[in-house]
Parts: sequence; C-alpha cells; structure tokens
Amino acid sequence: MKQKIALGFILLLVIGLMMSAGCSKKQVQPDGSAIGTIDPFDLAHERALSPEEEAAKRRAIEEQLLMDEQHLTDEQKRQAMLRQQFVTEDIYFGFDQAVITPEAQEVLRNVAEFLRENPRVSMVIEGHCDDRGTAEYNLALGERRALAAKAFLMNMGISGSRLMTISYGEERPKDPRKTEEAWAKNRRAHFVIR
Repeated sequence: MKQKIALGFILLLVIGLMMSAGCSKKQVQPDGSAIGTIDPFDLAHERALSPEEEAAKRRAIEEQLLMDEQHLTDEQKRQAMLRQQFVTEDIYFGFDQAVITPEAQEVLRNVAEFLRENPRVSMVIEGHCDDRGTAEYNLALGERRALAAKAFLMNMGISGSRLMTISYGEERPKDPRKTEEAWAKNRRAHFVIR
C-alpha cells in the first residue's frame, strides 16, 4: 500500500512539473512557429520504454516524491492515490476483443470517480494491440478498444468532450517479446491526462 501511495505522489509530481513546463514562455521563430514546444495531440514523439527503463524511471520519481511527501495535504494525497490507480493501471482485453471485462470496469470506475472530482481534467484514451494481424487491422482494433473505454466512462456520466481517443495499434508495445504473456500485456487501453 505504501508503494502505491508513493507511486501516486510521484505521478502527481511529474504532472505538476509537466504543467509548470507548459506554462513557461516559448521562443518564437521568425516564421511564427514555437521553439521547443510539443503539441499535446502529437504523441508520436514518445517511445516505449523498456521494462528496465520504466522501473528506473519509477524508482527515481518515487524517491523524489518521498522527499516531498511531508508537504502534501491529505486531499492531495487522496487525489494522488486516485490518479495512480488509473494512470499506472491499464485495462486489458482478450485476443481480438474490445469487450470491457469486470476487472477493467473496476479500473474505469476509479477513472470516472477521479474525473468527476476533477471537472477541468480531460484525458486521452490510447488503444493498443499485440503485433499479430495487419497494421491496419490492429489500428482499427485499438480504436475499438479506446472507444469501448470511452463509452463506459460516458455511461458513468463523464462528458465525451473530456475524452479523446487514439489508436496506436501494435506500434507501442508494452512488452516487445513474442510470447503469450507479452501479447496479453499489449492488448490494452492506456490513460493519459491532458
């Protein structure tokens, strides 16, 4: 439980840093384009981290959050816990399926609760697939998975205008190995707060 709380604080810190970076002044080139900015809808610049890189990144964030923990209010800690529950926990699908399982419903209920309590927050729901099938088929399947998650959240009372979907198909595997275990990890929907 302490590990989950610590991870939640880490996520809160990272999001805060991202928000403060987004508020900084941007330099503008003569052609009017900004220097050093990232379009939040252009998610193609991200690359999948290896499991080792992901673990190292989480450890570093956890260490930083532990140092900052005494400065958080009880409400901030509660929000961090809720955020951690759905930002780090993807929902998973069966092979060639876009059906929301009972396990996924529990995660989506936590997402809906967080969004209800934070009406200014919106999110991107990413649909992912394993690498079996054609690239086109997997993009379509990833979109169906993201739309299934969006529909569930909308049925829970969340406005569709706060939910954007995107499909990465097989492009961003969580586990690049060619095993049943890896393929199961890659059949997922992932949530990103905007």
